Amino acid sequence: MKLDKVLSISGKPGLYELKAQTRGGFLAESFSDGKKIPVSMRNNVSILSEIAIYTYTEEIPLREVFQKIFEKEEGKPSIDHKSSKNELTDYFSEILPEYDEDRVYPSDIKKVIQWYNLLISKNVTDFSDPKDEEDSAKDKKES
Repeated sequence: MKLDKVLSISGKPGLYELKAQTRGGFLAESFSDGKKIPVSMRNNVSILSEIAIYTYTEEIPLREVFQKIFEKEEGKPSIDHKSSKNELTDYFSEILPEYDEDRVYPSDIKKVIQWYNLLISKNVTDFSDPKDEEDSAKDKKES
């Protein structure tokens, strides 16, 4: 599964997989308990592939941050998201030394770590850019 099918729904804990489009929104399945829920267009929904982390020079896509954690941890879960603020910020500084400490809050770091661990527990480890695959598919067709 790719990150463009993984959602965060404001007001609901955890992550969800986009399952189907409906007339007034879509159907999402919880990663935690497997329950399917209808999500209306009024809900504030973020697709993980569209989220980025601020650095001092640019915005780094969340998938790249996940990839850096994945490489550091050799595909295993990272530290617990309930670790102390100092442990979380020190860990995140190792992963992304140039992150903007004024715009990336400890709660954001906690959420990134929690999401990463949830994705790993569900064997979602493909953090590649879907646009890269589209470009390589186009290149193959043109050859």
